[in-house]
Amino acid sequence: MTSLVRTSALVAALTALSPMALAQTTTTTTTVTKETTRPYALTPAQRTTVYRTVTRERQLAPTAVVRPGPIVRYEVGAPIAPGTVELSDFPEDVYVDAPVLKRYRYVYVNNQLVLVDPETSEVVDIINE
Repeated sequence: MTSLVRTSALVAALTALSPMALAQTTTTTTTVTKETTRPYALTPAQRTTVYRTVTRERQLAPTAVVRPGPIVRYEVGAPIAPGTVELSDFPEDVYVDAPVLKRYRYVYVNNQLVLVDPETSEVVDIINE
């Protein structure tokens, strides 16, 4: 008789716990921070090579008369209003040393290369001389 009571109690306990076990779920949360917007890291040598290649190509290209305008400052993470500047593709030589830059464009301003993600119009990096 005692084993019948134990068995009945065990069955009742398992029946009560089954819905609780089925009700458990797992939630995964992904947090995106501002630091994750820079998906690459160029070495100092790559940064120098990119800057020199772009400035060399700019000197070889036909130049247009540029009138002095207001000084513009860009910061990493800041958006660039679409249509306010003309974004350029990097010269093919740049992709040999830094293939990760294929997805980005640049604008040359104040002796700086301002790298822009064309999908978001956000400044992702600034390469100085």
